[in-house]
Amino acid sequence: MNSPTEEIIQDSLNGKTFRRIKIIAWGRQISYRRGGRFAGHRNAFRGQSPVSDRGLGMIASLEGTPMRTLIFSLILLAFSTTIVAAQQYDLVLEGGRVMDPETGLDGLRNVGIRDGKIARISSEALSGRRVIHASGLVVAPGFIDLHQHGQDLESQRVKALDGVTTALEMEIGVPDVTQFLKAKAAHSLIHFGTAASHVAARAQVFGAPLPAETSKTHPGIPEILPKSGPATDQPATPEQIESMCAHLRSELNAGGLAVGMGIQYTPGATRLEVIDVFRLAAERSVPVYTHVRSSGRAEPGSSVESISEVIGAAAITGAALHIVHINSSCLRDSLECLSMVEGARARGLDVTTEAYPYIAGMTSINSALFNPGWREKLGISYGDLVLPDTGEHLTEERFDELHNSSTTYGVLIFSNTQEVVDKVIPHPLVMIASDGAEGHPRNAGTYSRVLAQYVREKRTLTLMDALRKMTLMPAQMLERSTPAARQKGRLQESADADIVVFDAATIRDQATFEKPMAPSTGVHYLVVAGTLLVDDGKIVPDVFPGRALLGPGKTN
Repeated sequence: MNSPTEEIIQDSLNGKTFRRIKIIAWGRQISYRRGGRFAGHRNAFRGQSPVSDRGLGMIASLEGTPMRTLIFSLILLAFSTTIVAAQQYDLVLEGGRVMDPETGLDGLRNVGIRDGKIARISSEALSGRRVIHASGLVVAPGFIDLHQHGQDLESQRVKALDGVTTALEMEIGVPDVTQFLKAKAAHSLIHFGTAASHVAARAQVFGAPLPAETSKTHPGIPEILPKSGPATDQPATPEQIESMCAHLRSELNAGGLAVGMGIQYTPGATRLEVIDVFRLAAERSVPVYTHVRSSGRAEPGSSVESISEVIGAAAITGAALHIVHINSSCLRDSLECLSMVEGARARGLDVTTEAYPYIAGMTSINSALFNPGWREKLGISYGDLVLPDTGEHLTEERFDELHNSSTTYGVLIFSNTQEVVDKVIPHPLVMIASDGAEGHPRNAGTYSRVLAQYVREKRTLTLMDALRKMTLMPAQMLERSTPAARQKGRLQESADADIVVFDAATIRDQATFEKPMAPSTGVHYLVVAGTLLVDDGKIVPDVFPGRALLGPGKTN
């Protein structure tokens, strides 16, 4: 609005002079004659600015007002109109139960989203280009999955319908960080990232590099595990270990968020090799995510011994440590292993862990996990192995055929009990992470399963505690790798607009071992980087709002 000007003009009908105030507002002239009538009209404003009828009425009521008061009122109105325009949001989530595990907020609020950020959380009404009525629904930070192998679009679709806004390959990492990030740029439904892979570095050094492209049997999923052989089973020389570390440095420089170690898949790695890799991680100020060396109670090679090894490496080097799927690595000794993590943390070590809510695991049947002695270590037999595509329970002959094949096949491993899982999931130190890939229901149902079973049915978790395990705790773990994580896992003003809106009374996993890709139900809306990805329970087509999370070696 231009500054007001005053003119002295003469009435052509009666020859009298009077003062006229002239204001140019939104491209229209508005005139006020002192002692007379408005020389403009209300329609001068319509379609020019978001001014309400109330505001127009305020202008019309100014007749007879002293000039200074009039000028001030019009300037104030113009300023107020500008503020109203600035408070228009891209998206408003209205009237939902807003929950934030970090601040403890749990109340009915309206959430305004602008430019990919949470711009406003308020009990007052907000205006937006799109307003979603979230009454009766929970509005929470989007779930963060630290352990997701399936990076294909089909996996991302079922993750989104399970409430996940970020899914990262952190357990082992991909063979080629640069290739992975390039392939997913502008083609990802949800946020993504990866660790630098010690397994791949080892295979490279031993002359059996893993392919950078995705798996032949599971398109979209990187081939992350080598077939059992010299690259997995033989000890490395000091020179080979140094070559591995050089490769890992390069992968961290390319954007790797951490160092991923699948020690059970590289049994030839000595204790010193493990310590040297932890030293590299400490040098680069990134954590180590690890699948520990062994499972079961048989010594040597028990779960307790395996947890001791990595906690010891963390203590020696100062590297932060994240132990993946403690439920399937420690089995019947899971609570004892959790007490070891608790003891390490009480003494100042940076050790964290995770679990998923299923009794079966899944891995590659021709990997080193199935080296001789696996039945004794795991306490299972051939019949406890099941092919996910057919439901076939293996025999010794069928196992030998698949284990010796050059083609990688996934296999379900029924080695745990519901009693163990039910004790692990509610433990306060345990984050939720899926270990998801096509062929296992945890790919599609992990987060809804926790909310349905442990919050609503078993009541061993409060809703806020469950959300903390799925949002804030993994975000805080990621802060060790990237400052970008400080804006995730929270529902607060200025945080990233990664938000899930779900019905706490009905949310449920639908995936089973027979139908592992059946999507969960109960997630009504999902917002990723401010973009609506799930709208009224359905994936929005042709939007790819997912962005890379990059480690300290490379900035966004």
